Amino acid sequence: MTFVTTLRFTSGDRRVLDDVVNDIKQTAKRKGAELKGPHSKSPNAVRVPLSNCPGRDGGLIDSWRYTIYTRTIHIIGHSEFARATAGRDFPDDIHVEVDVERRTGAGRT
Repeated sequence: MTFVTTLRFTSGDRRVLDDVVNDIKQTAKRKGAELKGPHSKSPNAVRVPLSNCPGRDGGLIDSWRYTIYTRTIHIIGHSEFARATAGRDFPDDIHVEVDVERRTGAGRT
């Protein structure tokens, strides 16, 4: 039985996101942890309409536009490394989602 920890990072700051993910990748390499990724998802362009006067019928003005970048990594086994990585203090502009899945080998139930 193997545990696979999936970490999904999203941010509007691509440079900070890539720095965090590259640091995790280098740390995994030093510790001998099996890591898959980072896998990049296509950037998501977001548009938020802005109102001239909130709460009034002041009409809409220009929209605020920004891009969200996503990177996903999978840590296979190495539960201590996965736990330490998921529990790190990340920069405020990085959002992290963690999922742990238990996988059994072929032929096992």
